[in-house]
Amino acid sequence: MLEFLAQIDKAIFLFLNGLHQDWLDSSMAFITATPSWIPFYLLIAAFLFWKFQKYALVVLVAVALSIAAADQFTSTLMKPTFQRLRPCYDQSIQHQVYHYVGCGGQYGFASSHAANSFALATLLWLVGRHLPERKKIGLILFLWASLVSYSRIYVGVHYVGDILVGALVGAMLAYLVFHLFKKLKIKPFHHH
Repeated sequence: MLEFLAQIDKAIFLFLNGLHQDWLDSSMAFITATPSWIPFYLLIAAFLFWKFQKYALVVLVAVALSIAAADQFTSTLMKPTFQRLRPCYDQSIQHQVYHYVGCGGQYGFASSHAANSFALATLLWLVGRHLPERKKIGLILFLWASLVSYSRIYVGVHYVGDILVGALVGAMLAYLVFHLFKKLKIKPFHHH
């Protein structure tokens, strides 16, 4: 069963990775590079200070905790445990993989990029549940997380399964962090 799923994952990956367009390459290389998003993160921080004022720092701590948990869970625990080669290292398909940003570490399950971006999106979506802009915020954040995640397939370093499980891990850990802060009755997690 696992072997069957792995074959489907490879086939979907090769299809998606094979859709690359030369004009998109530089954009995807930009999207997949974490430093590219620093202005976006600063914008998020500014928005949090605007909306939550003195509680913005607490929200940023929760964001940092969610991302750190997602990153450590995928990088330190999952990748060495499952040892699933990235597509660009997999000898059975590497000659078919389109990649041009370097391959990264040997193992790719699960995707830290997906885990981290979905942790951020989920936590902020939960914290902003009482804001009038919640739908817009959620749409922007989850589109951004999906785009970052998709870029990992585009540049040939992750299978779809790596991305989906990474996204799920990130969302679940953010949910746990959110509820931990809620239990501590910390505003704006705890709403009367």
